[in-house]
Amino acid sequence: MRRLAFLLYPFAVLFDLITRVRNWLYNTGVFKTTPSPIPAILVGNLRVGGTGKTPMVEYLIRTFKQDYRLATLSRGYGRKTEGFIKATSVSSPEGIGDEPYQIYQKFGDEIRVFVGEDRVNAAARIAEEEEGLDLLILDDAFQHRSFQADFSILLTTWEEPFFQDFLLPMGRLRESRNGAKRADLIIVTKSPLSKSNQEASEFQEKIRQYAGSKPVMFTKVGYGEPQALAENSQFRKRVILFSGISNNQQFIDYCKSQYEVLEAVKFSDHHHYDQADLEKIGLLVAKHANENPVILTTEKDGVKVKSLLPKGFLREIPIFVLPIQVLLEEEDEQTLIKLVQQKVFGTDKAR
Repeated sequence: MRRLAFLLYPFAVLFDLITRVRNWLYNTGVFKTTPSPIPAILVGNLRVGGTGKTPMVEYLIRTFKQDYRLATLSRGYGRKTEGFIKATSVSSPEGIGDEPYQIYQKFGDEIRVFVGEDRVNAAARIAEEEEGLDLLILDDAFQHRSFQADFSILLTTWEEPFFQDFLLPMGRLRESRNGAKRADLIIVTKSPLSKSNQEASEFQEKIRQYAGSKPVMFTKVGYGEPQALAENSQFRKRVILFSGISNNQQFIDYCKSQYEVLEAVKFSDHHHYDQADLEKIGLLVAKHANENPVILTTEKDGVKVKSLLPKGFLREIPIFVLPIQVLLEEEDEQTLIKLVQQKVFGTDKAR
């Protein structure tokens, strides 16, 4: 909690009252909840900021795309457009948002990617315009009570769990900790532990104080080999990092454990890069010219920078992205698949 945050306590109490009344109105049916027209999995969190939603959505895509024809739907946070949009080959991060653009670039025509602020109307349009879809995955929609998914996954990070946080503006929670009861599954992201660890068991018990008997799983971050944004680029272990994500410390720590990090530049979350930013990075490369470094960034930042490269920015400087993915223990992965198949599809099909 931020220093002197207790001064904001009266405002947090007011915010708590507003969100509790809102949830009560949905729970009692005063406010309408519309079931998804397509079998749907919802991924979300209780707090403002990054909890690893996009890697989790990508994990679900990889897990289910072989068996089901699927689509993703998100708000498209940070985009400069409004309304319902389907990702195409001419889409950009500015047009559909960072994360949807990253997902579309990674999976292409294997799936359908949509953005829309109004999840109810967007899902209805997807069902109407895309025949034969089996599964819809929604990113960051836990507080969209007007939309009813078949299965809800709530994410919380190991370092900043929701049970230690407070309501806005005192803390970063969008609603009270008891909102966790609406989830079908709680996943602790960016965890250094296995579920058999004693500390993990204690962590689970703290979550269940608010979520009840819902299953709790732990995921780790897996890093791949750096991938070049441009052809014929050779990776070197002296690197300059830049990133525009909510919490870049794990990214920096991993890179320092694997490479010689000369500089690390942090931009704000969902930062829109421009020529001035790239020139700033270029000056750092010039500063360390004798070290012959390369640029290394996250996947989310990489797709945005790549869209600038055809305009001529930094073509002469090798830029690489560091792929990440969610890792679950095999037993937990099979349990997750079984839960989804039972609740979303009403089956228990073996994989």
